Amino acid sequence: MRVFKFGGASVKDADSVKNVVNVLKQVGHENTLLVVSAMGKTTNAMEDIVNAYFKNKALLPAALQDMIDYHQAILMDLFADKNHPVFKSVNVLFEEVKGFLVWNKSPKYSFVYDQVVGYGELLSTTILSAYFNEIGIVNQWLDIRTCIKTNDNYRDAIINWEQTQENINKNVDRQKLVITQGFLGSDDNNFTTTLGREGSDYTAAIIAYCLNADEVTIWKDVPGVLNADPRYFENPCLLNSISYREAIELAFYGASVIHPKTLQPLQRKEIPLHVKSFINPLDKGTTVGKGRGIEPKVPCFIVKKNQVLMKLSSLDFSFIVEDSISELFKMLHDHKMKVDLIQNSAISFSVCVDNKFGNLEELLNLLKNRFKVTHHEGVSLYTIRHFDTEAITNLQKDKEILLEQRGKETVQLVVKN
Repeated sequence: MRVFKFGGASVKDADSVKNVVNVLKQVGHENTLLVVSAMGKTTNAMEDIVNAYFKNKALLPAALQDMIDYHQAILMDLFADKNHPVFKSVNVLFEEVKGFLVWNKSPKYSFVYDQVVGYGELLSTTILSAYFNEIGIVNQWLDIRTCIKTNDNYRDAIINWEQTQENINKNVDRQKLVITQGFLGSDDNNFTTTLGREGSDYTAAIIAYCLNADEVTIWKDVPGVLNADPRYFENPCLLNSISYREAIELAFYGASVIHPKTLQPLQRKEIPLHVKSFINPLDKGTTVGKGRGIEPKVPCFIVKKNQVLMKLSSLDFSFIVEDSISELFKMLHDHKMKVDLIQNSAISFSVCVDNKFGNLEELLNLLKNRFKVTHHEGVSLYTIRHFDTEAITNLQKDKEILLEQRGKETVQLVVKN
């Protein structure tokens, strides 16, 4: 069995949905399961709804209407019969979102986030499944929340692998084309959980692992895995093949094409991962697999924007030793700071973090009780894998470097924007 993942860009409008059909006609859809993300920028729109709910309820009706209008426009373009049952199915989902925001009593942002934002994938797969059936591509729509079970760590849930394995084997019909959602799971109380932003790739890997799939293909608007993000770097080149280990390294440092959690379940069962273009589906793309190294072996450039660099030093010039570092990491963990780089000396400790949960101010107040703290917000973290002198020189040009860390194959630079 094959698992295909289609991201938001591949289903952003009616023409894109029709292109997914074109892809499947070229590569086949027998014994295939499709994992589909929310359409276009829907996840961002859903986040706007959650933010309006908590911060300014006067903005809520307009935010909801934007989400409704966007999906209705796609429906109108796809279905000539305006009495098609899909219109009612989608409207039910809209009403569920509105209803939740009325009856919800939880003040917890992350809980509300998962219950609302998760509807993006439910909407996209409902529309896609109905359209496929309409044009004669028979499929089974599957609510992935009945399969992927997690803890209640909302917005970054942890998988219960044993229960998930059992559910997927029970609910997935290997003889049919199955369409399901990325990004989502559910906890023991059947509340929706999410697997972290860009978690649809991870969903595809979870399903492939549980089904012992032959391969996973992630369909993108790029020709495969590039050695640099074309949004930030000029003249990127295609990587034809990458080993699991190398891909995990690139994902760890922030390469946006592959989700960091995606590769581990695939590696455990040696399931190859293909990254291919939905624009040119017959092109080879990139294959991630066992023992492939990286080909061609060129410097790989990764950038993480909007990071925070903190430098901590002891107030009395005493050493920062194991006890202090242990306490620091506990604080970082408690405030859900993702650590991307650390560097320490005898009396100072520098750390570059991602403040994605917005807990920086609270953390800084705690740290200032124990340390002298300086920090820079909005910095960029650049990583070069397999660097050479030319790569470093070109990257450093006209940039203010706040911190540099160099290893055998990797150099990282924190740059002030």
